[in-house]
Amino acid sequence: MSVLIYLIPIALFMGGLGLAAFLWALKSGQFDDPEGAAERILLDDDLEEQDD
Repeated sequence: MSVLIYLIPIALFMGGLGLAAFLWALKSGQFDDPEGAAERILLDDDLEEQDD
């Protein structure tokens, strides 16, 4: 039971660290274009180069 005295603050610190990292990622623009890469793979840009 006395181990909880150590584990609870460690868990709260790690949760706060994860939250801080997530908020930093939001502010730095990591999630600005979540669908761009998924749609970009469907485009056939290399077909235009083969026609030459």
